[in-house]
Amino acid sequence: MDYDILLAFVLATAALAISPGPDNIFVLIQSMVHGKKYGIATIAGLMTGCLVHATLLAFGVSALIKQNPNVYFSIKIFGALYMFYLAFKVLRRSDELNISNGHTEKKSLTALYRKGFIMNVLNPKVTIFFLAFFPGFLFSHFLNIIIQFYVLATIFILVSSIIFIAIAILAGSISKYIRENGQLGKILKWLQIVVFVAIAVYLLVSDN
Repeated sequence: MDYDILLAFVLATAALAISPGPDNIFVLIQSMVHGKKYGIATIAGLMTGCLVHATLLAFGVSALIKQNPNVYFSIKIFGALYMFYLAFKVLRRSDELNISNGHTEKKSLTALYRKGFIMNVLNPKVTIFFLAFFPGFLFSHFLNIIIQFYVLATIFILVSSIIFIAIAILAGSISKYIRENGQLGKILKWLQIVVFVAIAVYLLVSDN
């Protein structure tokens, strides 16, 4: 078992969770407008959705790898190219962070959990992201591939949940800081680009 790979996965997941995206911005807005418990309900839905994607990935990709070892190399190349593509999309995006909350509808905790779950499960980009991200961090030559995917999924969910919950709890302070610091959007934009490019390079050079 390669613990360095697991550590790299934890750091990459943390960097991705901190970087502004539709999920953590949605959590921020719900927490800011309705309170932290509503943000946490949204997080629970999002993370449950991640488990669905991880299951599809674990059983689908592991079967392909077992059938043809060359598929693993192809998936890693696809993963690297997809990360470069995400970096390019962020590069073309505006530096401004939009956290407008003027038209946020009040929902129950159950409704927000369901919305987070559906938002995640029905988003094909999440499936593609998992397919691009996870296979490059398989950490053992002996452990069953399905088990490894579930270990990675568990780490991904735990790390993302911790950071998202921190965002929910500190929603008011974070939103105020974003509004008062015009350069923050640009900094976070380049953080995303660096993270995506770093993951792409890692996928290309790793030999696991």
